Amino acid sequence: MSVARVVFVSLLSVFTAAACAQQPATSTYEPTVGQEGKDVVWVPTPQALVDKMLDMAKVTANDFVMDLGSGDGRTVITAAKRGARAVGVEYNPQMVELSKRNAQKEGVTDRAEFMKADLFETDFSKATVITMFLLPDINLKLRPKLLQLKPGTRVVSNSFTMGDWQPDETAELNSAQGCTNSWCTALLWIIPARVAGTYKTAQGEVTFKQQFQMLSGTMRTAERTVPIEGKVRGEDISFKAGGKEYRGRLNGKQLELTS
Repeated sequence: MSVARVVFVSLLSVFTAAACAQQPATSTYEPTVGQEGKDVVWVPTPQALVDKMLDMAKVTANDFVMDLGSGDGRTVITAAKRGARAVGVEYNPQMVELSKRNAQKEGVTDRAEFMKADLFETDFSKATVITMFLLPDINLKLRPKLLQLKPGTRVVSNSFTMGDWQPDETAELNSAQGCTNSWCTALLWIIPARVAGTYKTAQGEVTFKQQFQMLSGTMRTAERTVPIEGKVRGEDISFKAGGKEYRGRLNGKQLELTS
C-alpha cells in the first residue's frame, strides 16, 4: 500500500469509525464511508466542492462530463442538472445501481449515465470535462492518457495532484462555504496544446520549449535574442519576451501572434 493511500485511509476516522460491512445489492443499499474499492476507498465529495469543481470547469449544456470513480453519482447528477451530458465510471456494481436510482430521483436519467467499468480501460477521449477524486498515484497513472485529450479539455480533481504537472487554478473552500471535512480543495488543469518547436512570425523567430502548460525558449529578431517565459492554456498561447507581452495561437503549423 502506498504512503498516499495509508494517509488517505487514516484520515477517514474523521468520517466514521464503523467497519466496512458488506451490503446486499438491493434498493436499500447504502454505501459506507471508507469502504474498499478497486483502486481507492470511497469517500463522498462534499456537495459544495462538487459545485465548485464544476464552476471552475465552466460546465454548460454543451459539455460532455465524465467522472472517474463516480461513487454515489453526485457529481454526474449535478453536471446533468446543469444541462450537460454526464457519464460516471464506477467499478462497484452496487454503487452503479445506487447512482442510477439517485439520478432517477433527481429526474436527470436522460442526461446522466453510469457504467460499471475499470477507469484504466475506459475511453474518455470524447469528454470535454473530466472530474475525479482519486489518489496521487492513480492520477499519475492516468496522466499520460489525460494529456492526450483534445487541447482545452478541463480536468478537475478533488484534493489530489498530478505530480509535477501543476494545476492552472486551485480553490479551497471552508466550513462557511459548505465544506466541513478534509477534502475541500479543487484543482483544475486545462489540457495544453503541443506547441514546442520553432516558428517564424512577423515579430521574429520564436522557439518554444514546453513542460506541460509552461513555456520557455527564445525570441530572435534582427537586433537581438531574448528569453521567453509563458504558458499555453488549451490552444491559447501567452508569453513575455524583451519586456513585451505576446498572445497567440497555432493556425495549423503557423504561429499567429499579437503584441
